[in-house]
Amino acid sequence: MKQFITVAIFNFPHETFILKNLLENEGISHFFENETLVAIDPFASIAYGGIKLKVHPNDLERTKVILDRFKNDNHLKIV
Repeated sequence: MKQFITVAIFNFPHETFILKNLLENEGISHFFENETLVAIDPFASIAYGGIKLKVHPNDLERTKVILDRFKNDNHLKIV
């Protein structure tokens, strides 16, 4: 896990749900740091720097493509 790098940061758990599914469908190794902590206490998001999407460097480019697609979708936006 030490090799994983932060690709995106989210403020609330609901922002990660669809993205998590897309990454799993592509077989991309990932985890969301602080996800459980922020789900329990939403105000902790600010204190801990948000929910950080971390991926292995080998999956970085594929993850960026998924994030770009996610950002450009009119119904699904990263805030």
